Amino acid sequence: MAKTSVIARHLKKQKFSTRKTNRCFRCGRAHAYMRDFGICRICFRELANEGKLPGVRKSSW
Repeated sequence: MAKTSVIARHLKKQKFSTRKTNRCFRCGRAHAYMRDFGICRICFRELANEGKLPGVRKSSW
């Protein structure tokens, strides 16, 4: 879980566009961000296992 100050800084409009960082909207994590879903890999796995992400299912072969 990211610190609240880091999340607040992320929500402010950046002075330069290159400073913008992608963060998970659930936990605020900056690394392992999945653009298609807007969440990090950890939150993605939790939501996918609960069946809350439409069109995503666990693969098996």
